[in-house]
Amino acid sequence: MLLFLAGLVAIASLVVGGSGISIHEALSALAGGGDATARAVMMEVRLPRLVAGLSVGSLLALAGVLLQALFRNPLADPFVLGVSGGAAVGALLAMMAGAVALVVQSSAVAGALGAVVIVYVLARGGGTPRLLLTGVVLASACGALVSVLLALSDSSALRGMVFWLAGDLGWALNPWAGGLAALVAVVFAFSVARPLNVLSAGEMRARSVGLHVEAWRLTVFVACAALTAFAVVSAGTVGFVGLITPHAVRLAFRTSDHRIVAPASALLGGVLLAAADLVARTIASPRQLPVGAVMALVGAPLFIGLLRSRGVRPAG
Repeated sequence: MLLFLAGLVAIASLVVGGSGISIHEALSALAGGGDATARAVMMEVRLPRLVAGLSVGSLLALAGVLLQALFRNPLADPFVLGVSGGAAVGALLAMMAGAVALVVQSSAVAGALGAVVIVYVLARGGGTPRLLLTGVVLASACGALVSVLLALSDSSALRGMVFWLAGDLGWALNPWAGGLAALVAVVFAFSVARPLNVLSAGEMRARSVGLHVEAWRLTVFVACAALTAFAVVSAGTVGFVGLITPHAVRLAFRTSDHRIVAPASALLGGVLLAAADLVARTIASPRQLPVGAVMALVGAPLFIGLLRSRGVRPAG
């Protein structure tokens, strides 16, 4: 069902748009025919954005799965570690300096890595609760810095900064690398599914079966930070994907087994973000809405529906 849904979203993303290209022209351009304009739109805009949406959504969903297993908290999402906040501060500083897109992405990477180091150093030795609290506090501090930077920036850079913060797949300079990263992340998540099942059952039970809790906590933390950093650098701050996707998968499949939850969440997360990007591109055409804003508008009522229908429970 998820694969069928992914196929429908992919086809719609490729053939629907505000450029006036018909379905026949779109399909011909994908096959290498048609005029140059149609080929440019398909191969340089729609196809890369589809790949970026699928890959970024998968990365965020997998990060949400890992974090909810690590913290045993149904409200954990990829942004609680402060990674997105650090990336935002780095990216906005580069934008204020008038840097090109590649430098902006490099600055976002540096900010994300800096946030990871700060959280790990401050939370070292305090267990999972301190890790969570440190990430939340750092995320709040970065949010305050972002507000200050927006207030100090001039109007020429403000629109780009706001779009980056709201989420925009146009920042994905190399979506194919993101697709490869998503595939690697799915393989990694599936390979650690059994330890995740034990870890999500509680620290005491994990120790009783011989699991090295500290080593796995560090492994999951680094993996979540890497996934979130790659996603944020590619598309800015897109919320709700990592929060609602794991819950939707657990409720739909009626299981918390990460051998099922991880790959299904990756697929559903990619589908949700690709669909949100399709709406963002077409609903107000020729204007384009931030995909993060569209995702939040859809994700908030969806999450409320999950809460009311069958309830949201921890990963274990």
